[in-house]
Amino acid sequence: MNDTLRIIEERVSLRRYSEKEIDKETLNQILYSAMRAPTAGNMMMYSIIVIRNQEMKDKLSVTCDDQPFIAKAPVVLLFVADMEKWHRYFKLSDMDAFEEKRGGTYSPPSKADMMLAVSDALIAAQTAVIAAESMGIGSCYIGDILENYEIHRELLNLPQYVLPIGMLTLGYYEENFKRNPRSRFDSKFIVFNEKYKNLTDEDIKEMFGEEEKKFVSNNRYGAENYGQMFYGRKNGSEFFKEMRRSVEEMLKNWKY
Repeated sequence: MNDTLRIIEERVSLRRYSEKEIDKETLNQILYSAMRAPTAGNMMMYSIIVIRNQEMKDKLSVTCDDQPFIAKAPVVLLFVADMEKWHRYFKLSDMDAFEEKRGGTYSPPSKADMMLAVSDALIAAQTAVIAAESMGIGSCYIGDILENYEIHRELLNLPQYVLPIGMLTLGYYEENFKRNPRSRFDSKFIVFNEKYKNLTDEDIKEMFGEEEKKFVSNNRYGAENYGQMFYGRKNGSEFFKEMRRSVEEMLKNWKY
């Protein structure tokens, strides 16, 4: 196994960090790697907000579903889908006059642009994860940045066509940290040849079979199986309801 594959294989979501700081040069290497990530049309439809300020990290640890470890990370990187800069450039390029000559009208950023920008941001984020891991720096994705949109928009000064999509906490592994990478579904349920494969009910049961074996009925959700427990813990939870509401609010800015 080569070094890159080993890094991918051994990587875990790190929520406990050593006291070693991430110096400016190392952080710049991670950011440079992120900006070398593939991007639609070479447009780089994202921005990266570097957060070191303790007060800001403290606030985010509360607004992102009350997760104290966020505040303890040496560095937090927020990846935002960003069409604001292109929109402004198009306006400065007098796109209204250009489209009038062509018999059309200028279209501001649409939901299609948003989808591409989201992809750009996440590809850059994952590239940062691998770059950081190669330097002994662990990370954890914080999907809860999708919650509390109005609060985050004001806190982070986000304009209309900028969405918070993925947040990473970064920090060095503690000495003698024991990695225990979590298992993944078997590839036969994930990787299909040539076209999508609709799994049978038996396939679905087999896919989740290992998780069902580990399920313990005595749990705080009153669940009778792993599916009920997982839904109660995540998809049916209060924080997920807030995430749905927040995303709907974000989408109001993208009218086309």
